[in-house]
Amino acid sequence: MNHKKMLGKNLEVATLGGGCFWCVEAVYLQIDGIEKVVSGYAGGYVSNPTYRQVCSKTTGHAEVIQITYDANKLNFEEIMEIFWHSHNPTTPNQQGNDKGPEYRSIILYHDEAQKEIAEKSIEETNKAGLWENPIVTEVEPLKEFYTAEAVHQNYYNLNEYQPYCSYVIAPKIRKIREKYAGRLKD
Repeated sequence: MNHKKMLGKNLEVATLGGGCFWCVEAVYLQIDGIEKVVSGYAGGYVSNPTYRQVCSKTTGHAEVIQITYDANKLNFEEIMEIFWHSHNPTTPNQQGNDKGPEYRSIILYHDEAQKEIAEKSIEETNKAGLWENPIVTEVEPLKEFYTAEAVHQNYYNLNEYQPYCSYVIAPKIRKIREKYAGRLKD
């Protein structure tokens, strides 16, 4: 018997980049139905890059998260909606003071269904006027995901009082907790 079905779960995976992976990871860890979030690198051309290499802007990689979620509780459309509310997808290669290609907004789809949903979500979000400027998020197939170093995993929860966490990540979490109060983990 399939282990996923035994647990009553239908696990799927999404890979997204919305600036610093510490921020996006912290947001999705709040949401019920998210089973696991792994920070890493994708969208580049260097195998097994390190954080230092990615920050040097020479690998082509973005800081991303890979989310494992229970599709019985949360679907990819909802993953996209949270994505648009958790970062500014209208600034190329930038989130706030974080600048460079590693901070670009990117959706790395795992199959054609995710690609179609992502593209439709961009179109609908632009039409809805959530952001003043048009979304510049890249949509491309996931070729390879590289897990970031251990120090980058669960970063906010382990470093909540570090200045970057207090001033940059905490306000994003407050915003998501207000917007998605009914969707939070217990």
